[in-house]
Amino acid sequence: MATLNLPTSDLSGMNIESFDTTTFLAHASAQARQRHLDKYFIVDVDSHHYENAVYRDILEYVEDPVIKQRAKSAVSRQSAAGLFPGNVGMQDMSGRITRYHTRGIEKTSGSSPRDVQLTQRWMDAMGVDISMLFPTPMLNLGAHPVAHMENIWARAYNRWLCEQILPHEPRIRSMLYLPFNDPDACAKMIEDFGHYKGVSGFMITAGHQQAVHNNAFMKTYAMLEERGLPLAFHGIYNWGDTAFHTMNRFIAVHALGFVFYNMVHCINWIVNGLPERFPKLKVIWMESGLAWIPFVMQRMDNEYAMRSNEAPALKMKPSDYMRQMYYSSQPMEAGNLRALEVTFEMINAKTQLLYSSDYPHWDFDLPSTIIDLPFLDEQGKKNVLGETARKVFNIEESGKLANIPAA
Repeated sequence: MATLNLPTSDLSGMNIESFDTTTFLAHASAQARQRHLDKYFIVDVDSHHYENAVYRDILEYVEDPVIKQRAKSAVSRQSAAGLFPGNVGMQDMSGRITRYHTRGIEKTSGSSPRDVQLTQRWMDAMGVDISMLFPTPMLNLGAHPVAHMENIWARAYNRWLCEQILPHEPRIRSMLYLPFNDPDACAKMIEDFGHYKGVSGFMITAGHQQAVHNNAFMKTYAMLEERGLPLAFHGIYNWGDTAFHTMNRFIAVHALGFVFYNMVHCINWIVNGLPERFPKLKVIWMESGLAWIPFVMQRMDNEYAMRSNEAPALKMKPSDYMRQMYYSSQPMEAGNLRALEVTFEMINAKTQLLYSSDYPHWDFDLPSTIIDLPFLDEQGKKNVLGETARKVFNIEESGKLANIPAA
């Protein structure tokens, strides 16, 4: 498979042979052995790869010949990073995390695609059996100034993923990107790709400035519900949003941005009665942590008690609907374990929380984040790490699939 190695930082004097995912995650593997993760079936519902390394391959699936030619020209000039707008950067920790700028030189062998091999390495090192794989730069496609470009690139990426990655490794799955700027394109995406091997659901990047309750999206939700495919809202930030213009530090944008959009969509989802319209649709809120959920629950219950006439479709309190939804664990705010325990109780974490690592991003969480919780019983840990995901995504595999490296 042809790859595009974008420029990296100066690596002179370094031992290139040492740059290997397994080596980077040696401590994670030791932790996996110490925590006896071989006893747990682990599903990581939110992990990532850097699809910008294979733009040459993805653009072959672009259906518009003019856009394909323009993209090929950009890639040939080593400017592929400019194909998409937005700032899903700012997270490289100024070079302190060496796996970012050395991933392009990590060696792979054999006939399976590079992305498959690298993903297998980190999954085994961490003890993960099944992983839902998402893109990284393309998560900001919704901010493209030309709306239809989102659909063009989303279709190219989804087809590439379904034809070149997922068939090679049943442990690697995905919730495919929905181009939420175009309701008709969303429905067609489900129709065209919902049956592919490894497709376990569909995902909306939460930064979209679209109303989830717009009637134009009802067909999309109905199609997902009918097929038993979950819908995820994946958190993201957008420093270019006017709501964040007063913020002058990335830490502030990151802290609020990944939560803000999911809060907006979640509230709109509930007050417009979508849980009643699509009671069998499994909805997941990803990469926003957990601290926001009690706030929204309490705030909306209080509002609903005073203005229930504005949400006539509801038959329960907003928090009751939220307790029927699913949430991914990362990044889990564990600074105050008492507050975290209350949060677990409020969201029925034993049946509604799904483990996610967000690897390879700088703030990823190992499975030990769940294992080490003192207030969660053994069955609860098993549920969060994989058993709940098995039900949500209809995973038939059983037993341990990961091969945790020996010491």
